Amino acid sequence: MSPASPSRSVRLGIIGTGGILDRFLPGAALSTPIEVVAIASRDPDRARAAAAARGIPRAHGSYDDLLADAAVDAVYICLPNSMHHDWTMRSLEAGKHVLCEKPYTTDPAEVDAAHDLADASGLVLTEGFMWRHGPHALRFVEELPRVGELRTIRSTFTFRLESEADIRLGAELAGGSLMDVGTYCVSASRLLAGREPVAAIGIAWPAPSGVDDRFSGVLDFGDGLAATLTSGFRSQHSSIEAIGSDGSLRLDDPFAGRATRLVGSDGFAVDVPRVNPYQLELDDFAAAIGGEGPPRLGRADMLGQARALRALYESAATGRLVRL
Repeated sequence: MSPASPSRSVRLGIIGTGGILDRFLPGAALSTPIEVVAIASRDPDRARAAAAARGIPRAHGSYDDLLADAAVDAVYICLPNSMHHDWTMRSLEAGKHVLCEKPYTTDPAEVDAAHDLADASGLVLTEGFMWRHGPHALRFVEELPRVGELRTIRSTFTFRLESEADIRLGAELAGGSLMDVGTYCVSASRLLAGREPVAAIGIAWPAPSGVDDRFSGVLDFGDGLAATLTSGFRSQHSSIEAIGSDGSLRLDDPFAGRATRLVGSDGFAVDVPRVNPYQLELDDFAAAIGGEGPPRLGRADMLGQARALRALYESAATGRLVRL
């Protein structure tokens, strides 16, 4: 498929009808180059209901039907984690650009397979870490030199699940707190470190289903720089802190587009504008489809993310430090 013309909208189809659309669609409405034209579910009635409730023109009763829709240029995949790679490959095979919700996978080979197919087909593939597009993430990196030599990165992302039947507790769907919210902490650690980890240690506290109800880990980035992270489903906390030889920087509530203030231990403080991160993510996706440049998060970032997640899980399972 050739790049979309910048003179017309990118016609987006949505694969999945999950609750994340309550956050995603307002951002899509703000993204000038994006036009949401279709939504798909494996249940035709659910697809029609979702389309009617959200003002989406076309409903498809199967994912394959949406992929066969010639009036769809690109897809947003918001299925359970275990289905991300399979439906990304099917979407690319159908000639669609792909924005796949995080986490893409814990298998680096799947990242390479998907990007090899996208590259061979002239298609854009990116992972949906919307927080990376926001002014809070960009400003944090810009101000990082003020902490001096970076030594420690600390990040947390936890929230309270409302139901024990939540799919994020399902082992067959690749659930767990590390996959759901801890993956943001991994992303933040890698972003601030500016390089990939060389080793990982992980500890998981399992839910009855076997997935991690809570997870803590350490990523060793070499040269004396370590990142600690915690994710979980039983408390409410979210933050990033960078600690260096000359001080520290902290951002509270950084991952959901709600952060408003970056503060330093030296009295530094700056207000951060609140911009819908899904809008920025989609603007970036559309620009890449239009040939304006690669997406912010491409093969290299997706590989780094998958390798770090895999190492953390391997360490938790074996009780040993895992070298990457």
